[in-house]
Amino acid sequence: MHALAEARSLVSKARRIAVLTGAGISSESGIPTFRDAMTGLWSRFSPEDLATPEAFARDPRTVWQWYAWRRELVERAQPNAGHAALVELERRTKRFALITQNVDGLHARAGSRHVIELHGNILRTRCAREGRILEESAMRPGSPPTCAACGSHARPDVVWFGERLSPESLSLAGEAARGCDLFLSIGTSALVEPAASLPLEALGAGAALIEVNPQPTPLSRHATLVLAGAAGEVLPRLVGPA
Repeated sequence: MHALAEARSLVSKARRIAVLTGAGISSESGIPTFRDAMTGLWSRFSPEDLATPEAFARDPRTVWQWYAWRRELVERAQPNAGHAALVELERRTKRFALITQNVDGLHARAGSRHVIELHGNILRTRCAREGRILEESAMRPGSPPTCAACGSHARPDVVWFGERLSPESLSLAGEAARGCDLFLSIGTSALVEPAASLPLEALGAGAALIEVNPQPTPLSRHATLVLAGAAGEVLPRLVGPA
């Protein structure tokens, strides 16, 4: 059976689907991957210079400006056909969880409801000291702004290098992986832990695994089926018409 036809059959039979998405699906909406964003004014930096607690403590203004620039890119981007196909897949599936490594919020903007943001959301801001999410009215202007309640710097609500993921998000992602009968790994390098282990947890619990990616990854040899191609092209064909 042709791989796409076989994959469509797996999708149609599945009752509990978990999906993991990475930078690939966002890059199709024009959002550069983390390292691809190191251009122009930012070409003299590495991501590790701008995305660690130590960098923020050392130079909060530069780190804030880097994230402000990336936030502008995200705000201008629009969900693509891959995002839309996952919304439709969720609508048809009895139990569905969408786990993402992306911080752009495009899945929610597209209409996905059960989204687990492993690495946070660049469009949210929180107090660096207390961890509370801050609305604009709760911040004093600045670069970076400060928390009106305690005076600490505000920071993007994302997970930096050297920081732990939210235990709650990680727990929900693990439960979804171990409880599904079909796992889709989409546009992710399968290199960044702990997300890279989630497809293997699903396989270990008896689920089928479909990988959608333009290039082979370390996960490819474990997958039940590999669909080579961009998410925006493959997912609409995999999910089919509404």
